[in-house]
Amino acid sequence: MKVFTYKSCSTCKKATKWLNEQGIAYEEIAIRETPPSVSELRQMLGYQADQLRKLFNTAGGDYRELNMKDKLPSMTVEDALELLASRGNLVKRPFLLGNGVGLVGFKETDWAQAFGG
Repeated sequence: MKVFTYKSCSTCKKATKWLNEQGIAYEEIAIRETPPSVSELRQMLGYQADQLRKLFNTAGGDYRELNMKDKLPSMTVEDALELLASRGNLVKRPFLLGNGVGLVGFKETDWAQAFGG
């Protein structure tokens, strides 16, 4: 299982702390340096009921800088996934994928439910 995080993200720290407390093994990957691949993003999109916007870090500077609020509605899924795969800052984090689980962001109740808690 992979968890893509950003070192200065307090939500990412909460998520990895929670995983550690639950004894759940994972590989932590720096999202800025190594964003999820198009294939991983496409898989996550399925877990997010094909709601493309859920994959984007809508609160981030890159999202505003690229004017994604206006661009995203008219983008193809492929173009959006390619953009996300090329700019890790645009990806909602933490981004957890593997073992039949796909989660973006961290809400403890959602994560506990996803892991059978």
